[in-house]
Amino acid sequence: MSKKEEFIKHITEGNSTKGDYITLGSAMLDGETITDAFIKVPLKTMNRHGLIAGATGTGKTKTLQVLAENLSEKGIPVLLMDIKGDLSGLAQPSPGHAKIDERHAKIGLPFEAKGFPVEIMSLSQQDGVRLRATVSEFGPVLLSRILDLSETQTGVVAVIFKYCDDNKLPLLDLKDFKKVLQYATQQGKKEFDEAYGRISSASTGAILRKVVEIEQQGGDIFFGEKSFEVEDLVRTTRDGRGYINIIRLTDIQDKPKLFSTFMLSLLAEIYETFPEQGDSDKPELIMFIDEAHLIFNQASKALLNQIENIVKLIRSKGIGLYFVTQNPTDVPEAVLGQLGLKIQHALRAFTAKDRKAIKLTAQNYPLTDYYDTAEVLTSLGIGEALVSALDEKGRPTPLAATLVRAPMSRMDILTETELNALLDDSKLVTKYNETIDRESAYEMLKAKIEKAENIKEEEEEREAREKERQRTQRTTRSRTTSNRMNPVVKVLTSATFIRSVFGILKKVMK
Repeated sequence: MSKKEEFIKHITEGNSTKGDYITLGSAMLDGETITDAFIKVPLKTMNRHGLIAGATGTGKTKTLQVLAENLSEKGIPVLLMDIKGDLSGLAQPSPGHAKIDERHAKIGLPFEAKGFPVEIMSLSQQDGVRLRATVSEFGPVLLSRILDLSETQTGVVAVIFKYCDDNKLPLLDLKDFKKVLQYATQQGKKEFDEAYGRISSASTGAILRKVVEIEQQGGDIFFGEKSFEVEDLVRTTRDGRGYINIIRLTDIQDKPKLFSTFMLSLLAEIYETFPEQGDSDKPELIMFIDEAHLIFNQASKALLNQIENIVKLIRSKGIGLYFVTQNPTDVPEAVLGQLGLKIQHALRAFTAKDRKAIKLTAQNYPLTDYYDTAEVLTSLGIGEALVSALDEKGRPTPLAATLVRAPMSRMDILTETELNALLDDSKLVTKYNETIDRESAYEMLKAKIEKAENIKEEEEEREAREKERQRTQRTTRSRTTSNRMNPVVKVLTSATFIRSVFGILKKVMK
């Protein structure tokens, strides 16, 4: 048996599957595509998370697009983080191209152009379904981790939440949270000291500064109502296709704190809301996090620990997380070790550091007799990748250089007219884009403070009136006393008596 025949048998047997699967492309050997040597990803193991990595321009986004399309076809909803703004074309069919036909002829798959059901979402003022969450939904522990607070400051946040629970003060947005923080060490200091112990103004000041940092990155828009219900991420169409939910994040690169805040809140909400799925034949939802380094590079140690814990636990809910980044080293090792599907596009070796990174990356893949993995990593073309998945028993499939199939949808963005039409037809836009600012902690505390100030002013006015009344009474008594003077004194001080005395004196002097 020739090397090629052995390779085909190796790939075919390693990619056999009894259940449903996605065909990613066809295997390659020595630069040649082996037609019909399909690389399959079983749906059963797609909740084991994954990685799509590679240098700029090597085809990561198109691979993401291919996976999203095929998952939608299989009835599995998808959530995409569109940081570069080039994924909205999923809603429209591909116009086709001769190079696409040529690629698919090599793979052995017919090409079919299709558009897919898409929802456009937004964290900011961009058009789309508005994604929001309330401060209460975060809870004291998660909010403290996002703000990167010390143990003492975390205790203060816990007290703030307890006070709001005890006094039925809804914590909806950052304005509410800031108002309670200020109240705790100012107007309400005595109330807090008696019920919960002394709270340092230094601690509340430090927390406020962290809150302002979140606000400056758009947190004032994200926190509030109406809260997004994560169940709306797992909708399907009448014909059984899963919705592809695209979050527009083109303005998020300079707001990494907001991005990581949103991601962590979303993962935590999904984990708390979705039921345990057990050993299911397909996942409930697949999430693709593009430019994943934006989460990890800016995350605190506490936040990283939280992300790592959620990654380990959330797959039991049928949720698969796929990180898309330039280099696998962008993802912490604790997270990288949890990823079942690895799709590695080409890496570039421009420096000694790059060559070291390539060597380390090669060691993350299964050993193979058919490739020098480190060498292949630098020689892959656009739309080619090293692929290793998990079979239905959770074992790594054979490592294969793969010619990845082309997207069925448009590899370009929607026009403004197309985008507006998509948004006008969205039921979720109607549901979530109304801004609600109901009475909450800010308004309630403000009213409480004003009432206390009014009572204090009335008390001060009452005291002032009482003092004036007492002063008036003293003056009146003084005059009354004067008017009731001794009769002898009255005679001695009368004008008649004085004139008489002076008259007598004059006579005597004469």
